[in-house]
Amino acid sequence: MAVRFEKVSYTYFEGGASNYRALNEVSLTINDGEFFAIIGHSGSGKSTLIQLINGLLKPTEGKVFVDGIDTGKKDLRELRKSVGMVFQYPEHQLFDETVFDDIAFGVRKMGLSEEEVVERVMSTISILGISESLLKHSPFEISGGQKRRVALAGVIVMNPSILVLDEPAAGLDPQGKSEIFKLLRRLNKEIGMTIIMVSHNMEDVAIEADRIAVLVEGEITICDVPKEIFKNQAQLRKIHLDVPEITTFMNRLNSKNGRFKDTYLCVEEAKTAIMNLKAVKNNDEN
Repeated sequence: MAVRFEKVSYTYFEGGASNYRALNEVSLTINDGEFFAIIGHSGSGKSTLIQLINGLLKPTEGKVFVDGIDTGKKDLRELRKSVGMVFQYPEHQLFDETVFDDIAFGVRKMGLSEEEVVERVMSTISILGISESLLKHSPFEISGGQKRRVALAGVIVMNPSILVLDEPAAGLDPQGKSEIFKLLRRLNKEIGMTIIMVSHNMEDVAIEADRIAVLVEGEITICDVPKEIFKNQAQLRKIHLDVPEITTFMNRLNSKNGRFKDTYLCVEEAKTAIMNLKAVKNNDEN
């Protein structure tokens, strides 16, 4: 398994007058090769949870294991090689003179030869669809979508087995968003990288994730496949979470005719269900 939380709690400012318990006895397993999503309202503990995965934070109580490594240990160099973190608006972290240098920054710190660095960078831009012609440009002179790809490349070039992303599509237009998720699907399905994503966008989560964990006030209340998560709209709305629009639409339609029993997460699923119902109706009439 890629990640395992064993009754993990985390308290900010522990022992102080203003201490705050962000996570409370969280137990969770994320499997190798999963596309896993974490959802919850603001302040539910999502950011704290993902920072525990690569050792930016260490549990106040309990243990976190990543690829068998206890993140509570002092030396976390091997852990940092396994886990790549992409924070919200990662393009704001671009800083080097050229796109090539920005992507290569991390691997150069690993002490690789320049030949190995070039090989890693070229392999990464091929995977992410970044044009070789961009490598000599300043990262501040390229488009927003290209910046997001370059920032992602700076993490992927390190060859992590686990990629953790906080709102990966934040601020992108529909085309940029589509391109980013296409890349993430490729990393997950073709390369086998474990993807862990925090998102407020329920449409993205419903379509992309294999499983979803719902955090409420520092505790995981539900962890299941998307259809099971979004089946109970009332429960989600009670904890201030949205439901994909198409799911809401189909449920309303079902309340009128009682013909749609499944939970529909995307337009294509709904379209297929409606067309099938229409075909059955036509057959009955004939």
